[in-house]
Amino acid sequence: MTLQLAGLDPAVDAPLFERLSAPEVLRRVVDAYAPDVALSCSFGGPGGLVLLDLLARQDLLDDVEVYFLDTGLLFDATHELRERLERRYGFETAAYVPEITVADQAARFGANLWERDPDACCALRKVGPNALALEGKRAWITGIRRDQSPRRAATSVIEWNQPLGLLKVAPLCGWTDADVWDYVDRRGVPYNRLHDAGYPSLGCNTVCTTRGASMETLRAGRWRGLAKTECGLHGSV
Repeated sequence: MTLQLAGLDPAVDAPLFERLSAPEVLRRVVDAYAPDVALSCSFGGPGGLVLLDLLARQDLLDDVEVYFLDTGLLFDATHELRERLERRYGFETAAYVPEITVADQAARFGANLWERDPDACCALRKVGPNALALEGKRAWITGIRRDQSPRRAATSVIEWNQPLGLLKVAPLCGWTDADVWDYVDRRGVPYNRLHDAGYPSLGCNTVCTTRGASMETLRAGRWRGLAKTECGLHGSV
């Protein structure tokens, strides 16, 4: 592995990282980049919660900024879970908010922009704040996985994110949904109660998030009826 002053080189180190366990990936990335490491956690899916637990079990949470995007449209259950996990692990999540409030957005672009132009809404409420969260960071840890959607099937454990100019890390990308929930169950990790109400993937509490159904992909309930499957944080929308 190449642990240079500049950090990891995906072109050289990616094959090794594909063979490492998730805890090993986290340890090596934090060792290489702390304190300029961030974990994005939506508190709307179990993957980020597993990563939180893995970091805590290795005493790495103090070396990582855990952040979420407070869009102003999150479910109450999402905020409740975040507060519960902060108490459990003894940390405080950094909140990044859009430049304009939901009310200002409606005044400027019309009511319910997410219904008429969801890409524009995501750009304002998620993509912009995410870029702000990652300013000055050298590594970005995410909970995305290959089994979540066809667009995510080619996700690598480590890869260079050119738009943001940092290393993007997906320690769980090779895990399945069953793997994640097995870990949550075995470790007793708290999770968003809306999963038990039929929501496999949670975002904003608008038409952008609906219940899923059996035999659907894990993100089929997001932007239902549209070709859109991503908010823009992890590739094209």
